Amino acid sequence: AGPIERSSSLRAQLREPAEFDYDRVKDGLLLMLWGYFEKMWIADRAAILVDQVYQDYRNYSSGMLVFATVLFAVQIYCDFGGYSHIAIGAAQVLGIRLMDNFRQPYFAVNCREFWRRWHISLSSWFRDYLYFPLGGSRGSSGRTAINLMITFLVSGLWHGAGWHYVVWGAIHGSYQVAGRGIRYVSETAQKRLPEKKIRFFSEKTQGLTRAARICVTFILTDFAWLFFRADHLGRAVAMLRRIVQNGNWLGQFTDGTLFGMGLRRLEVYQLAFAIGVLLVVDILHESGISIRAWLACDSLEYLHAGSSGICRAVAAELRKSGGGVSLFSILGGRHEAFYKKVDRLFRNICGTASDL
Repeated sequence: AGPIERSSSLRAQLREPAEFDYDRVKDGLLLMLWGYFEKMWIADRAAILVDQVYQDYRNYSSGMLVFATVLFAVQIYCDFGGYSHIAIGAAQVLGIRLMDNFRQPYFAVNCREFWRRWHISLSSWFRDYLYFPLGGSRGSSGRTAINLMITFLVSGLWHGAGWHYVVWGAIHGSYQVAGRGIRYVSETAQKRLPEKKIRFFSEKTQGLTRAARICVTFILTDFAWLFFRADHLGRAVAMLRRIVQNGNWLGQFTDGTLFGMGLRRLEVYQLAFAIGVLLVVDILHESGISIRAWLACDSLEYLHAGSSGICRAVAAELRKSGGGVSLFSILGGRHEAFYKKVDRLFRNICGTASDL
C-alpha cells in the first residue's frame, strides 16, 4: 500500500534527532484516525458486498455487477489509501516525513493525471526505474507507446502473476497511448481555431467539461478495476458478458437483495454515510481546504486568522485540565506531564536511531 519512500529522503531523517512536538504528533494521530476510518468503516465493509457479488456473479443482475465494481473502486482506494495514511501518520508521530501517496485520484480529468494521484510512490518508482531507462518519451511516438505499454504490463505483473493483472496493465497502457494521441489531435485543432473562439468556449463550458472528463476517467478506470478484482481472466470476461446480456439494472435494488449480501440494513446505511463523508472530504481537499488542519485545533485560526489568540487560550485551558491519557486527550491537548514523558522518550528513541 505504500508509501514507498526513497532512501535518500528516509536515511537523512533517521540520522537527525527529532524532539517531541505537540502539533506534529496531534496532526499525525488525526491522519492515523482518518486512515483507520477509511480502512475499517469503508474498505472492510465494502469488501463484504464486493466479495459476495464477485464470488457468485451468476446470481446477480447487470445493475448489481456494475454497483459492485464501482464499490470496489471505493474499496481499493480506501484500502490502499487507509494503510498509507496510517503509515504516514505513524511516521509523523515519530518525527519522520513520508511522501503523500494518494491525492484524490478519482478527481483526475484523464488517465495520465490519475496515475499522478494514485499510489504516487509506486507510480513514480516505475517512472524513474523503468519508463525513463527505456527511453521515456524522448524517442518517436511509436517508441514512446512501446515504453508505456511495457511499463504498465510490468506494473500488472507486479500486482500478481495472473493474466487478469496483465490485461489490467494493458488496458491502462492503452489508455496512456490513446491519451497521447487525443492530446496531439486536440492541440492541432486548437492551433487552427481562432483564439477568441477557444477562449469563449473554454470559459463557458469549463466547469461542465471538467465534470464530464472526471466521469469519463472514472468509468475507464473502473472498467479496468473489474479485471483487477476478478479471480481470473475468464471470470472477468464472463462478468462483462453478463452485464451486457442480463439487462436487469434496478430490480435487485428494490427487492431487498442488497440487504442480504452479508451486511445488515443499518451497516449498509453506515457504509453509504461513510462514503458520503469520504466524498465531502475529498471535495474539500481538492478545493484546497484541509479538514485535518481545521480539526487540529486551530479550527478557528484556520478559518479566521484573527482569532488565533482564542485558539491558544482554549488549548492552554485544555492542557491545564485533568483527565486520563488517551488518544482523544492527546488530540485535545491534555496532560502536560504526559508531554514531558513523551518528550524524553522521543529524545531516547531519536538518539538510538541516530547511532544506527
